[in-house]
Amino acid sequence: MNRFALSVSRAVARVTEAPLGPYQSAVVRIGFAGTWLLFLLREFPHRREMYGPDGPWSWDLAQRLIADNHAFTILMWSESRVWFETVYALAVLSSALLLVGWRTRTMSVLFMVGVLSLQNRSVFMGDGGDNVIHLMAVYLVFTRCGRVWSLDGRRARRESAAHARGERPGPDRTGPTLWGTLGLALAVATGAGRLDGSWTAVFWGLWAVQGLWWYVGRRGPRTEPRILLDVVANLVHGAALLVIMAEACLIYSTAGWYKIQGSRWQDGTAVYYPLHLDYFSPWPALSGLLSAHGTMVLLVTYGTVAAQVAFPFTLLNRRAKNVLLAFMMTEHAVIAVVLGLPFFSLAMIAADSVFLPTSFLLWLGGWVARGRGRLLGRRGARPALPGPRGPQPPPEDAAEPSHVRSTA
Repeated sequence: MNRFALSVSRAVARVTEAPLGPYQSAVVRIGFAGTWLLFLLREFPHRREMYGPDGPWSWDLAQRLIADNHAFTILMWSESRVWFETVYALAVLSSALLLVGWRTRTMSVLFMVGVLSLQNRSVFMGDGGDNVIHLMAVYLVFTRCGRVWSLDGRRARRESAAHARGERPGPDRTGPTLWGTLGLALAVATGAGRLDGSWTAVFWGLWAVQGLWWYVGRRGPRTEPRILLDVVANLVHGAALLVIMAEACLIYSTAGWYKIQGSRWQDGTAVYYPLHLDYFSPWPALSGLLSAHGTMVLLVTYGTVAAQVAFPFTLLNRRAKNVLLAFMMTEHAVIAVVLGLPFFSLAMIAADSVFLPTSFLLWLGGWVARGRGRLLGRRGARPALPGPRGPQPPPEDAAEPSHVRSTA
């Protein structure tokens, strides 16, 4: 009984003291924000045909569809070209700021607004990768994905260093200003009747929670209300991270089981046919080389099905999971090159990143930091000093601090 109580106590402390998987949630944030940003920049010359007033999916058709499915998109608030360009610029800007982790809480909400607004405006423009981005944009709002590898984390480290030197940093003016500006915009949209009941509650709820977080934080980081908010935020973060993992498993398992039912997947020839479609052959010579070897086609076909079906079960074994995860990411990289689906592959790799081991992510972060130090050193700047080896606790984020010390 004592061992059981101790195990439960440790589990509760692990979930409530700090956000789970800070590096995994950070790489998921970077992956999806970067994928969407690259997509928007690549399609910038065609933006009006895809999501704007010049597209085949007209304004009237979009209004009729949204009236039926009640999807959220602020693009339908106005038919003006200026409004469309403003929303598209907002989507690009929020993606870039979420990528670098600036005011992550706010940018995650604006990132979700940009993704939903563009995708729900023209529902026939997307593919499987867009569907994954659509879902993950919603899930990221509930994660604390700015703890590490972000400008928020760097600001928090600088403030901690200042406190350690006995200095008192000045008050944060950017956060309250941003919060007040968005509150005013939300009030205008609500007063104009642009938001329905459910989305009104969602956005006002997020806005109120952020204000409460800032107000309680000003009263002191060690107060009981602040500790309670940290516990709730960590629990919500853990639940959202679990949903992201379950979503990735569901995508692979359903894809694998549906493939099993297909006759072309059963006889091992399914991979052959996409390689001979013009739409999926950006490199005809490479596609022809791969499809010319029947054994290779057979192994890739059966290997894809086996990997997708087995992936959720390999989570029970760390080594098997890591091997299969490397195989899946490599396969998506090959799909990006051979079939010409870079953004679908990037979205799936970003979703797979939630399963990457922390040791690998720490090694990857150190490798990137060393490369950046060498690059800055060549330019005459002072390279950053290397940090201690091994896993380190996540830095305290000024926007998303965690001061919980549960003694359960």
